[in-house]
Amino acid sequence: MGTPPAPAPPKGPRGMQDMTTGPLTRHLLKTTSFMLVTMIFQTLYFLIDLYWVGRLGTEAVAAVGIAGNLTFIVLALTQMLGVGTTAVISHAVGRKDHDQAIVLFNQSQVLAMVTGVVFLIVGLIVRMPYSGAMSTDATTASLAGEYLLWFIPAMALQFALVAMSSALRAVGNFKPGMVVSSVTVVINMILAPFLIFGWGTGRAFGVAGAAIASLIAIIIGIVWLATYFLPKDAFLRFVPADWKPDWGLWKKMLGIGLPAGVEFALMAVYIFIVYSVTRQFGAAAQAAFGIGMRIVQAGFMPVVALGFSVAPVAGQNFGARKAQRVKDTFKDGALMAGVFMLFWAIVCHIAPAALVGVFSKDPSVIAVGEEYLRIVSYTFVPSGLLFVASSMFQAMGNTVPSLVSSAVRIILVAIPAVILSRQAGFQLHWIWYLSVGAVFVQLTVSMLLLRREFGRRLAFEPASA
Repeated sequence: MGTPPAPAPPKGPRGMQDMTTGPLTRHLLKTTSFMLVTMIFQTLYFLIDLYWVGRLGTEAVAAVGIAGNLTFIVLALTQMLGVGTTAVISHAVGRKDHDQAIVLFNQSQVLAMVTGVVFLIVGLIVRMPYSGAMSTDATTASLAGEYLLWFIPAMALQFALVAMSSALRAVGNFKPGMVVSSVTVVINMILAPFLIFGWGTGRAFGVAGAAIASLIAIIIGIVWLATYFLPKDAFLRFVPADWKPDWGLWKKMLGIGLPAGVEFALMAVYIFIVYSVTRQFGAAAQAAFGIGMRIVQAGFMPVVALGFSVAPVAGQNFGARKAQRVKDTFKDGALMAGVFMLFWAIVCHIAPAALVGVFSKDPSVIAVGEEYLRIVSYTFVPSGLLFVASSMFQAMGNTVPSLVSSAVRIILVAIPAVILSRQAGFQLHWIWYLSVGAVFVQLTVSMLLLRREFGRRLAFEPASA
């Protein structure tokens, strides 16, 4: 007789996956594969969107890059919301507390709506002052303002989308987010050139067309994703009785998510400083940095997908008080991240000009972008490890250490960058080299803090039978 096959990991109620048992590597690969498909489609959107905008000229690329910087603020706020949602719900799932998971889900949706409305109002108020302050000329400022008029509402709707997706990830259900996100990205990619150039309509919206396509796609995505929470037998579902704000639960979610949000806000500050510094080098330098950032973000998508997977897997096991499985989740995730980022670093180091040349034919843009990619490629492997470490802090419900390590990095880059930019003979590559050194310092700090958190938070009392 042959050896019987290993039992499959147990499945919970509809829309829930129990990740407290079974091989961790299998859980990570399965959940990461769903997220990776989503990230691949998002990467295609970023690159194709930039490709079409690039046909409008250097000022248009610079304008979209400047407008896109606001996405870091949205990422900061949605990260705050998403991290808190994933952590508290995954802990409840690990404890097998289904009723509390439903309450937490509904509270996160109300919190998302409130923050989205506030962002929409503030964003529209500061739209033109921000565009003028960040642009090198009136044309770029005007194009950035046109883009933001439609892109700000699209970003405001991201809060609801993130809250629902984070809740599904917390219970191990990655498939709905993958399907909805992938299809809406395809819709966005199809609509963009028609709206930008007026194909078939006779009305060319220019850079604004790219933002309008994003807005339409996000509206479709929200309506579609919401349908997963309507069935009465869904593990997470909308319960209007739970929509009255519970300040205690909001405080708990924000207590976990706020440091993660501040961490992304610090990154927005860093980008703001870099763009301010590049103003003296003209629109070409700003366009090159914007293209370089998009390329780097595209390559980081698989590691971001892994990070989204690590947090709920480790979070459920943390809630179930399984310390060794939490540590093993980090070990497996770090190995996967390191291998991929090494590959991406080699690509960006060998062929940076070819990558930038896809999006711009301007020789000055290619020259600056090539130098940027070749230098920052040295940070890719440590950055991959930092993504996994950050997810572990989220899983254990304490994101302050991740904020501390990020703050160290930003301080090491931002302050010297401002000082150096005022020196005679200042060159942009000075900032890129500063960034390389700062990332390695951040990695050292993060690993030391993670080791401390393992000692403090994984010293569980023996669980009762």
